[in-house]
Amino acid sequence: MTTVSEVMTRGVRSMSPTDTVVLAAQAMDELNVGVIPVCEGDKLIGVVTDRDIVVRGVAQSLDAATTQLSEVMSTHVRTAREDEEVDRVLDAMAENQIRRMPVVDAQGLLIGILSIGDIASKDPGNDVDVAASLGEISSPAEPDRA
Repeated sequence: MTTVSEVMTRGVRSMSPTDTVVLAAQAMDELNVGVIPVCEGDKLIGVVTDRDIVVRGVAQSLDAATTQLSEVMSTHVRTAREDEEVDRVLDAMAENQIRRMPVVDAQGLLIGILSIGDIASKDPGNDVDVAASLGEISSPAEPDRA
């Protein structure tokens, strides 16, 4: 049984809800990531993804230099705890089509992030589960053209 604490990424960079969209995009570019946790102090209040920036910011013609993350971030965030079993979290990731999940402590303070890549590279015994979960996360694989 592998726990989240054994494979998660620690020391994750977070941003404030008052930071701008352009600062988040620059941080994503610098860190080569597509999601950044948004915190008030160390308390997780949301995440901002590259998709949030495009769909809620750019597509709405918001000014990235002045728009705050609070205006575009996702606030309904699924989280994991460091003592949870990776298999259980992986199932939740597949069910909710999530590739990355912030890890919080009992007080909701951000302590890391868990990604499909973390599980695949640091928990090789989960190869089959990771492949199946990635398939579920990526479904449907075609765009919704309705």
